[in-house]
Amino acid sequence: MKSLEGQFLVAMPDMDDERFAESVILLVGHGEEGAMGLVVNHELANLRFADIIDELDLGEADNLIKVPDAIRDRAVMRGGPVEKGRGFVLHSSDYESGNTYPVAGGVSLTATLDVLKAVAFGPKPTSSLFALGCCGWSPGQLEDELANNGWLTVPFSRALLFETPVEDRYEAALASLNDNINRATLSPDAGHA
Repeated sequence: MKSLEGQFLVAMPDMDDERFAESVILLVGHGEEGAMGLVVNHELANLRFADIIDELDLGEADNLIKVPDAIRDRAVMRGGPVEKGRGFVLHSSDYESGNTYPVAGGVSLTATLDVLKAVAFGPKPTSSLFALGCCGWSPGQLEDELANNGWLTVPFSRALLFETPVEDRYEAALASLNDNINRATLSPDAGHA
């Protein structure tokens, strides 16, 4: 199977696994060794970016106070059920460190503290999304789930990732395939010829 890295996985409406119900996942890696992605449309309740920078003690108290409210109040995504305590930042490629991995369409992934400091204090990437945890698939597992009609694949869209409100990303991802597609029009039955 061709690599799906940089594409979105969209859970079918009848997804049995509640951890992934109505999820939109950006695949940041996909190959013979398996796949990795981040859920980009489920916020962690009662957790904001300010909580993360405060807990990690990323700067002096005087500097933390200067972080703009728009950044302090930014939501933290529930990136997936694997490595729930590890942070991942999807960001525009105008920020780069030695630990940055390009994903797709001018978007990169960094999972080290330097990107959190950059988001908080600068020089910050133009766009960013912070997630705790990730999704992982062993070799062949994602391909099996796709063959069993568990997921739809949607081409990468920077607008879906950074500009669409979080609560609208699931329906927007479905609609990006065809204006007439939504959760009510999808059949749970696989269409194998």
